[in-house]
Amino acid sequence: MPRILGISGSLRDGSHNTALLRATARLLPPGVELDVYDGLRGLPPFDADRDLEPPDPAVARLREAVARADGVVIATPEFNGSIPGVLKNALDWASRPFPDNAFRGKPVAVIGASTGLFGAVWAQADTRRVLGVVGADVIDQELPVGQAETAFDNDGRLLDPEQRAALAGLIGVLAAQAGIEQAQAA
Repeated sequence: MPRILGISGSLRDGSHNTALLRATARLLPPGVELDVYDGLRGLPPFDADRDLEPPDPAVARLREAVARADGVVIATPEFNGSIPGVLKNALDWASRPFPDNAFRGKPVAVIGASTGLFGAVWAQADTRRVLGVVGADVIDQELPVGQAETAFDNDGRLLDPEQRAALAGLIGVLAAQAGIEQAQAA
C-alpha cells in the first residue's frame, strides 16, 4: 500500500500543524495511508560525534520512516520567523549519511499553520531550502494556513474552501511525484 509520511514540526498537544496533517489525510487518494511520525521528542540533539553505526534507535526509526515512505509531507509552525528547532534537528539527523540519505530524491511537500496571519510562510520557505540542500525532491509550493485556531471545523477539515482546494492540489502534485494516483478533493 502506498504511504505518505507526515511530520509535524510541533510537539504541542492540540497542534494546529498536526491538525493540518489530519486534514491532509482526508485528501489522499483511496488506498494511500498517511503515517504520522510521532518521534520528534525522542530524537537526541544532532551531534556529528554521535552519528555512528549503528545509529541511535530514535534516529534509526526516523530514517527508516522516511526511507519507507513514497512521499513526505511536513507541516511546520513558525518559531521566531523560522523552522522550529525540533524539526530542524530531525532534518539534520535524516540528512545523514550525506549524500545517500533517506530524503535523497524523495518527493516532499511543505505546508504550515500558525495563529498569525501569514501561516508560517517563512518556516515553510526555510524548510524547503533545507530539504533542497539535503537532496529531496521538494515541491515548490506552499500552503499557509493563518489564524489556525479558527481554520478547522469540528471534524478536522479546513473551513476555507480555497485552502482545501489548494491543499488537495498540493497533495495531488505530491502523489503524482511519488507515483501515486491523483488525489481527490474532499
